[in-house]
Amino acid sequence: MKRKQGKQTEQHRKKRSSKPVAAEGLHAKNEVVTVDMIGLTHDGDGVGRTEQGFTLFIPHALPGERVEAKVLKSKKQYGYGKLLSHHSKSEQRIEPACPIYAQCGGCQLQHFDYEAQLKWKRQHVIDSLTRIGKLNVAEEAVTGEAEKDDALNPHTGADYRAGLIVHDTIGMSDPWRYRNKAAVPIGLAADNGELVGGFYAKGSHRIIDMDNCLIQKDLNDEVIAIVKQLAKELNIQPYDEDTNSGVLRHVMTRIGVVTGEIMIVLITNTEKLPRKTEWIEQLRKRVPNVKSIVHNINNKVTNAIFGERTEVLWGSEVIYDELDGLRFAISARSFYQVNPEQTVTLYRKAVEYAALTGKEQVIDAYCGIGSISLFLARQAGHVYGVEIVPEAIEDAKRNAELNGLDNTTFEAGPAEVVIPRWKQEGMNADVIVVDPPRKGCDPALLETILAIQPERVVYVSCNPSTLARDLRVLEDGGYRTVEVTPVDMFPHTGHVECVAWLKRI
Repeated sequence: MKRKQGKQTEQHRKKRSSKPVAAEGLHAKNEVVTVDMIGLTHDGDGVGRTEQGFTLFIPHALPGERVEAKVLKSKKQYGYGKLLSHHSKSEQRIEPACPIYAQCGGCQLQHFDYEAQLKWKRQHVIDSLTRIGKLNVAEEAVTGEAEKDDALNPHTGADYRAGLIVHDTIGMSDPWRYRNKAAVPIGLAADNGELVGGFYAKGSHRIIDMDNCLIQKDLNDEVIAIVKQLAKELNIQPYDEDTNSGVLRHVMTRIGVVTGEIMIVLITNTEKLPRKTEWIEQLRKRVPNVKSIVHNINNKVTNAIFGERTEVLWGSEVIYDELDGLRFAISARSFYQVNPEQTVTLYRKAVEYAALTGKEQVIDAYCGIGSISLFLARQAGHVYGVEIVPEAIEDAKRNAELNGLDNTTFEAGPAEVVIPRWKQEGMNADVIVVDPPRKGCDPALLETILAIQPERVVYVSCNPSTLARDLRVLEDGGYRTVEVTPVDMFPHTGHVECVAWLKRI
């Protein structure tokens, strides 16, 4: 009998010991802890350590602060918290200008002094380049006589022999009211079921109703407010994400900043737009500069804004805008940078790094509607643009014709397929420019670049992490990254764009 009890006790002990042991420093959900903030994530959330050494990510907390936070989610190595109060505040903390900043997820850094934002974004780029790309970044730029040494940038005189130069982030003199496009989800208010339109609360699909967004052009706010009011007057049912019912899902507006032209896109869950005639009549009456009213149908259960079918209800298929003297036709689904002032800065830097003399053959991969291509074409011998979206290529051809730039060739298809064929047909690229989406370059395109071996590569990036990854591939294939210039395209958010210049060695 005793032996049986002993066996049971031993089995019970084994069973107990097989349970997972809590990691050291792990905190329970809803526990209130003291946290020392040490950094920011790439999304702008604070990174902190509790007194037990546990890592917590806390929105709206800044490096150097000591805070009280409530643990919202706890994992083995890290957790997520909510800022409750401060023991000490950063000198770089400021009062956010937006009254709904704490609820809205559109911006992440309004509580951070703007000059500090720019410095953090540069450091974020450096950290990505060194940690992910394993690149050697110089402590500071050293200038010299450009004409005397090939290691000097002929434009800036910067000496990169001490390592890759990462310049200061180019910011805006007035970092507000910069967005020329708004895409606003429409839904039901949780409390009364009324139509609301704004931006999602961070990490959720709960819409924060918004009438005034400080990073949007004023005209966007005005048009969105008109559309919301008109939808209520016409008794148009807002979209209910839970049941996939209702009519109006999103409203998108585009503003031609130079031309003043306005496009309004109504995105519905229904095949037909109810009371279409009244929509057109009232929008034309209430929005004097409207040039295009468009209906897009998206009846799928998806997070995507646009559906596949688009119909022009009234006016033109496109509106026009200008960048640095170049004129662009922009359709409802065209990719067109949302910050025109900083776009010019970004593209001018790309042209500078391309170091064109008027004779070069240049490839613009991921060319979109040809915006960078046309900047390049003004100083190149010939520019070849490739893009996988056929509609974008048609836009690019139209934009080249619109600006009288006949030294361009645009073709739809995968860059890694089209570019080798161009090479076989006798095109020898001196410069390749890439401007990929956030996921970075397709590996096959990087292989193509290494096979083509242009003298220079200019990489325009919206994601420092994938930029660093791709630069490592190009460096291993015989290129050296000379300079990187961060450009603040999206002030008060965690995003930063970069232009990188690589030369063949």
